Amino acid sequence: MARQIQYILLYAALFFGFGPVLGQAKLSPELKAFNKHLAKTGITFTFPAGFKEVKPGYTDDYGFDYGIASVEDESEIWFKIRSQKDNLAECLKKGDKRIINPDSLYQDIGLSQANAFKNKSDERPLFIRSIPPITLSRYNADLGKTYLISLPDEQETKHYKFAMLVILQKNKVGTVMAVCFANELGPGFFKNLNKASSCLKFN
Repeated sequence: MARQIQYILLYAALFFGFGPVLGQAKLSPELKAFNKHLAKTGITFTFPAGFKEVKPGYTDDYGFDYGIASVEDESEIWFKIRSQKDNLAECLKKGDKRIINPDSLYQDIGLSQANAFKNKSDERPLFIRSIPPITLSRYNADLGKTYLISLPDEQETKHYKFAMLVILQKNKVGTVMAVCFANELGPGFFKNLNKASSCLKFN
């Protein structure tokens, strides 16, 4: 089981380095709003083929900006884009009065979100892996991690069973978070990851 999990996480780290440049979608109101977040952090987004828009979780705990779903099976990807300034402001708003290193924010943000998703009755530690530099360079990112999460059966996450959270950071600029939801961690899950692998990139 441990070896299987390691394989899954390795694949997740690598998937961000593959995939073709895909066609643009029509500018819906949701996509226009998402573009405002992208512009603040200098990120380009190309809508991936084989997906459609969906509404992500917009609760206080999750607050994602944009969502897409596979047209072939039950899986979704939610995105959250924040500038470094916004990340620092959010930490202070939550009452975090530590001396914060802006270039380590991605770790706190990723771990906090992963724990918010995690089944609270599951005492096993999260499976966390760092994204290798060669993969980060393809996204003009400096740092990144992946988190594999077993989800509780909740409406906020649309009753999905698993999530793969990927967070990328460009120092002094901001963070990109993508969370991939599925009910099975099989070939179809990784096929969808690969399809969406080139949709976001720091300028």
